[in-house]
Amino acid sequence: MTSIKILIGDDHRIVREGLKQVLADAPDIEVVAEAETGPDILDKVEALGGHAGLAAVLLDIALPGRDGMDVLQALKKAWPLLPVLMLSTYPEKQYAVRCIKLGAAGYLNKSAHPDDMIAAVRKVASGGMYVSAVTAEALASAVSRGSGGTEALSHREHQVFRLLTAGRSVGEIGAQLGLASNTVSTYRQRILEKTGAKNDVELALYAERHAKSPAGS
Repeated sequence: MTSIKILIGDDHRIVREGLKQVLADAPDIEVVAEAETGPDILDKVEALGGHAGLAAVLLDIALPGRDGMDVLQALKKAWPLLPVLMLSTYPEKQYAVRCIKLGAAGYLNKSAHPDDMIAAVRKVASGGMYVSAVTAEALASAVSRGSGGTEALSHREHQVFRLLTAGRSVGEIGAQLGLASNTVSTYRQRILEKTGAKNDVELALYAERHAKSPAGS
């Protein structure tokens, strides 16, 4: 039996150990590498030869050093044939569509059932797309809405949006993303205009409503 070779990219050791334990129940799946930061993930994928040495990458969204969605874009640019399954604690309705648009082969919440985790890895490693019922609903909603709200945000604007709604200050966001504070402020203003929010409090309420709404809007 040819094993499905996997790299796990997550900055929390307890999460990586949990994922390895879940995947250990599948005799055809082998975790051959793990990494804690965005740059480390890219280095290890390159060392393994991209899709030549890996069947798939399990990638967290929130990573130190480099945002998970930035890493996703870099992986798809360097190794377009390498499937990437995004893992996150963020709501599927809020992030799954954006990840899939950036090239992810699927999106899975870290609280997913172990059987779903194994099924998702097998699906993307075989060249398929893993889409849960919640993600499918979000995709359908995004198509019906067109480009509005968070769907209208650029990748960088969405990064700033996520950090703003997590309570980070402009200075903190600039430090994390390597941007000048005035640049972050410019992104913030664009985000307010596109979402219709007047301030950071309304923006946080918008994000919460967007995550909970059955239509994802």
